[in-house]
Amino acid sequence: MGKLAAQAGRSRDAAELIRRAIQQNPNSLEAHRDLGNVLSSLGEFEQAIAAYREAIRLRPDHADAHNSLGLSLIETKQFDDAVVSFRQAIQIQPAHSSAYNNLASTLVSLGRLQEAHACCLEAIRLNPNLVEAYGNLGNVLCDLGQEEDALPVYREAIRLKPDLAALHRNLGEALRKLGQREDSIAALRTAIRLRPDYALAFNSLGIALVESSQFDEAIASFRHAIRFQPTYSEAYGNLAAALTSIGQINEGVALFQQAIAVDPDNDKAHSNFIQTLHYHPDYDRKAIRDELKRWNQRHAKPQNKFIQPHANDRTSTRRLRIGYVSGDFCNHVAGQNLLPLLRNHDHGQVEVFCYSNLHRGDAITPRFRQCADHWRDVWRLTDAQLAEQIRSDRIDILVDLSVHSAGNRLKAFAQKAAPVQATFAGYPGSTGLDTVDYRLTDPYLDPPGSWDEFYSETSLRLPNSFWCYAPLFSDVPVNPLPAEARGFVTFGCLCNFLKVNPPMLGLWVEILQRVDRSRLMILCPEGSHREGLRKVFDNAGIANDRIELATPRVRQKYVQLFHEIDIELDTLPYNGHTTSLDSFWMGVPVVTLVGATVVGRAGLSQLTNLGLTELIALEPRKYIEISVQLAGDLPRLAELRRTLRNRMQASPLTDAVGFARGIEAAYRQMWNRWCAGGDIAGPP
Repeated sequence: MGKLAAQAGRSRDAAELIRRAIQQNPNSLEAHRDLGNVLSSLGEFEQAIAAYREAIRLRPDHADAHNSLGLSLIETKQFDDAVVSFRQAIQIQPAHSSAYNNLASTLVSLGRLQEAHACCLEAIRLNPNLVEAYGNLGNVLCDLGQEEDALPVYREAIRLKPDLAALHRNLGEALRKLGQREDSIAALRTAIRLRPDYALAFNSLGIALVESSQFDEAIASFRHAIRFQPTYSEAYGNLAAALTSIGQINEGVALFQQAIAVDPDNDKAHSNFIQTLHYHPDYDRKAIRDELKRWNQRHAKPQNKFIQPHANDRTSTRRLRIGYVSGDFCNHVAGQNLLPLLRNHDHGQVEVFCYSNLHRGDAITPRFRQCADHWRDVWRLTDAQLAEQIRSDRIDILVDLSVHSAGNRLKAFAQKAAPVQATFAGYPGSTGLDTVDYRLTDPYLDPPGSWDEFYSETSLRLPNSFWCYAPLFSDVPVNPLPAEARGFVTFGCLCNFLKVNPPMLGLWVEILQRVDRSRLMILCPEGSHREGLRKVFDNAGIANDRIELATPRVRQKYVQLFHEIDIELDTLPYNGHTTSLDSFWMGVPVVTLVGATVVGRAGLSQLTNLGLTELIALEPRKYIEISVQLAGDLPRLAELRRTLRNRMQASPLTDAVGFARGIEAAYRQMWNRWCAGGDIAGPP
């Protein structure tokens, strides 16, 4: 009767009936196993585990009971015990293909991918028609970065079972990672057609659409994922990021908070939330610091138990082993700031280890490889495995290059894998971690004695600049001032559109109103949000033909947009960083407004290093005045156009050798303090 109730979907009734059967016959192996199955279907995995263990006690050589126990152990994240159960099933029944397949899934969760790969192959050898094993093999190959090899595996699984939506979704994910976006989107749409309530497929489709800059459809897809799975934390986070990217930051912040609420262990969504707060006009240093403390408490503190004593040689003058951890060793704004440093390190003083958390490199990645004494691809490693690799490499100073941006490995830093840990380059903020000792900054971003209480790290100031610029497009020339030929001034903002907000739009409206016939170019993704943006200017009486919305594009074509701009207008609370450096290189001056957080002081730092402090505004009215006055002085603009690139080349902003020596001096200062102070977990 219990079995019949289970088959009819009446699991609660089934559990009660089977328990009554067990009361009648406590030694019934079948009853205990069936109770475990029903409890597992109800999500009551701890009770299911107890039922399976009782079945195994009654018959230790029952392979299926061991296999079922392993599946419930996976659900309760007892992965090591699950491995034991599956291996026991295989020992009892060596041809148990499902146990091999389930063992593979468990080994993936433990980061043991090569073992998982072998188990998948064995499952397929034992049962060439086991569709789940093909799916698992494809997933393992993707986890190993072998998406090309995964494609025929997924397609074979689809041939065996063409109506299984999960296979089409996994195929779509592999195609997306290979950059085959149209095929990826088609595969994901097939998965949804087969299973219209498939939340995971809607989420994957949303990601593919974002990467294709189809934000309206992406947002709709993420919303579908949440509708079908209201506790889907990743989908909330992805929706938040998509909305933030098109300037809807208030809703983005609320959705990040929702992502964290439904899954407090989602450290990636929490990191994205923290980074987004830097872009929001209503969040100050204290609010950001408080959220960093919450991240540290929730995600970093539990990792502290893995901290081990450091036995590094305390000779203060010896060559230092420096480890850089980043997901941006590629054509990325953070990566561009790193190449000059890595190229100019004194390898007699430092031995460079690069820990790349980049899933797939690009044409720039080999340049980073050439600069490293040792290169480690670590994106597939767990935090524990990464920390162990760093300890094995005997790193003296470990440097985070991401802060809370995408691709960070802060949970590995929480394990204090090196005796000295620092953060730099991702953006000039704070990790919030007790285990990161230092943050590198400059005297303009963080004047000595100012705001130190808002950082968990000790601030060490480089001599001149947080940035060192090396253009990846030096063959693009500076053109003559566009205004001289056109007869009107073109303002521009080529920053990431998420930096554009209502307060800045209000200032730009007034500038355009005061500069006759002037125009404004804004870098803005395509989508319905553009209508709202145009309405802001239209309501202020600014004709549509005075506003140009340029679509984001590949870097070489992006920098050519500066050929059409006379003056770049900075954003707040998050200034342009690399964008402003690009602008200067292309001969376009930037008018900046100084903010109340460190990311809003980038323009002040860069312009001070260029000797152009007259373009720095400390309050909004001055920002407008400087912009209007500069627009009215074409000779001055033309002179800046001709001289800005040379000015950059003569400034600390491109002094790669001086930049590297300054950072190496900071490393030596950190190291000497550690040698003198002992093995500590926090700042000395």
